[in-house]
Amino acid sequence: MTNKINTILITGCSTGIGYSTAKFLQQRGFRVIASARKAEDVVRLSDEGFEAVQLDLANSASIQQAVTQVLQMTEGKLDALFNNGAFGQPGAVEDLSRDVLREQFETNLFGTHELTNLIIPVMRKQGYGRIIYNSSVLGFVAMKYRGAYNASKFALEGLVDTLRLELKNTNIHLSLVEPGPIASQFRKNSFALYQKNINSQQSFHKETYQNMEARLQKEGAAVPFTLPAEAVAEKVLHALQSHRPKLRYYVTLPTYVFGFLKRILPARWLDFIAGQV
Repeated sequence: MTNKINTILITGCSTGIGYSTAKFLQQRGFRVIASARKAEDVVRLSDEGFEAVQLDLANSASIQQAVTQVLQMTEGKLDALFNNGAFGQPGAVEDLSRDVLREQFETNLFGTHELTNLIIPVMRKQGYGRIIYNSSVLGFVAMKYRGAYNASKFALEGLVDTLRLELKNTNIHLSLVEPGPIASQFRKNSFALYQKNINSQQSFHKETYQNMEARLQKEGAAVPFTLPAEAVAEKVLHALQSHRPKLRYYVTLPTYVFGFLKRILPARWLDFIAGQV
């Protein structure tokens, strides 16, 4: 059984992948409900012609209020959810406090989980739905100084894989999108979190941080094979329209390469290669 997917809620639409995907889908006739954490971004999205709601994934009350508002707008139905909202906290694992790691998980995992659990009963009642998660190449390959983000995305993928098994035969399809480098505000936001939460001057990794700071502040693409955010939007479109959506969608050459290497290489070899990035 396949139902036409029309209405979609997208988290994290202030900039980057969420914003580009919202525009991309709206231009193709979808009814997009765009959400953002900050009130001023919600106003801006509304001014641009989106149906927009405020939704802070780190705040349960905000999540519940947003879902209530969305369901009022859609008369109790929702065809699809794109769990895109997330951020990346840089820093060596030994420099991450418990509170900083918790903040990373509150948005990237716990909030996404809570929102999804509020939407699943809606999709069960209507008999169909699509839930798409924006993960990362760092959801299956770990890289240095990205431990908080790595951990949150590894955990997300485990949760999604389990949920997919539990939703078998429900006509609710789950897909993970796994981008590599994408042009967005991600590095800029990460640098602000690095400055806020990492004491680089007192760290064993002080010299490495100096090089990392230059990368995080670099304008434009910081690494080769960076693609525009629309590359993710195209995968989301396929996951919405396909009769048999993929379980995982790779985006960018590095994701394809590391996905292949993870399947064929011993773990120590993969550690060596990932350690060079």
